[in-house]
Formats: sequence, C-alpha cells, structure tokens
Amino acid sequence: MILLTLFTIGCGHLTKIFIKTNIKFSHNPLLQLILVVFLAFWGILAISPTDRTQWLLENILLVLVILVLCITYRKYKLSNLSYLLIFVFLCLHTYAAHYTYQGTPIDQWLKSVIHTRRSYFDRFVHMMFGLLWFYPIRELLTRITGLRMFWSLITTISFILSLGAVFEIIEMLVAILAGQTGQDYMGLQGDVFDSEKDMALSLIGAIISSFILAIIFRKRKYHSLHLAKGMAKQKLNPNTNK
Repeated sequence: MILLTLFTIGCGHLTKIFIKTNIKFSHNPLLQLILVVFLAFWGILAISPTDRTQWLLENILLVLVILVLCITYRKYKLSNLSYLLIFVFLCLHTYAAHYTYQGTPIDQWLKSVIHTRRSYFDRFVHMMFGLLWFYPIRELLTRITGLRMFWSLITTISFILSLGAVFEIIEMLVAILAGQTGQDYMGLQGDVFDSEKDMALSLIGAIISSFILAIIFRKRKYHSLHLAKGMAKQKLNPNTNK
C-alpha cells in the first residue's frame, strides 16, 4: 500500500512537471536539458552533411521554428510535454537533413530488405509532424481561442492540414527557384502525387493524436466525476468510514 501510494504521488509529480505551463526557463531543468541535448545533436549532425546545400535549405524552417518558439516564450510558454514532442520532431528532421531525406541509413536498410527504390523516411516524418505537433498546437490554440474538447481537436486537425499545404507550396517555390537542388529538396522520387500523400500522412498523424487525446480526456472526466460523487457521498454520510 505504501509503495502504491508513493508510486501514485510520483506519477502525479511527473504529470505536473510535463503538463504545467508558465514555468520560468531558469526554474525549468527539463526544458534546459531538452535544449542542451538538441543543440548538441544538431551540432554533431551539422558536421559534414551529405549535401551542404540541401542541409542549408532544410535548416531554414528549423531555424525559423526555433526563433518563433524563443520570441514567443515569454508570452506563450508551452508545457514541457509540448516542448518534448517538438524536440523529438526536430531531431527527426535534423537527422534527415544531415543525410538528405532520400539517403538516410534507415532508407538504405529498408531498400535492401523490401527491395524498393522509394525512400520512405520523408513520409514517416510527415506523419510524425501531424502526430507530434498536434498536442503543442492544440495547447496554444486553446489558450488563445478558449476552445475546448471537440472543437479544439477539430480546429487543430484543420490547422495541421493547412500547415502541411503551406509547406508543400514552399517546397514548390524552392524547386522553381533553386533548380535541380530544389527538385532534390522536394524529393518527389517520380511520384506525381507526392505532395498529396505527404499532406494525407500529416492528417492521419493528427487524427491519431486527436483520438488519443479524446480517450485521455474521457477517462479524466470519468475519474473526476467518480471522485466528485465519492466526496459528495462522504459528506452526506460522514460516519460510513468509521
């Protein structure tokens, strides 16, 4: 019983660490660790990338994302869980930028195993975009708009789909302006529906995250109602536990 109680308290403490917002950076060791690990990871993979030009193109958006997060941090601090999810996505992107999205070691291994010419890591990252960015974007939208539950999930899905479309437009413009390097950056690999498939995978990732959050919200609501009923019953019958 004592171990169970300690475990419950520990889980509750960890939940507060990950979910709580408005923590000052100087008082947030987890966020400090996330930042240090990412900078170290990025710095190592910035050394001798496979294609320096493509690496620079891939890092433009990454730098913009980090700048936006830093500039808005004082006014819109996200939870550590949001920053952790963003960290995972940026690590995936940094890894792909080093090798190029068409030449990652994972893709080389897959090609030898399933005998395909297609590189699938870029598709995986597009799906992870919807899956990993869903929670941070929803957290920000609910804080700004006040949306809750169902509409917050639907709005976030729509927002991620819109971001995916904007990114594909940016890729198209880069391909037009940068010539062959831009075409390599797009990574069509002979698939005329590559952009549509990328957006579809981002949408699928967002929908999966929305279902996970919906289940969590439902369970949390059930436990809250159950706890409230128990407390009300105890107030009505204060001698039942004696």
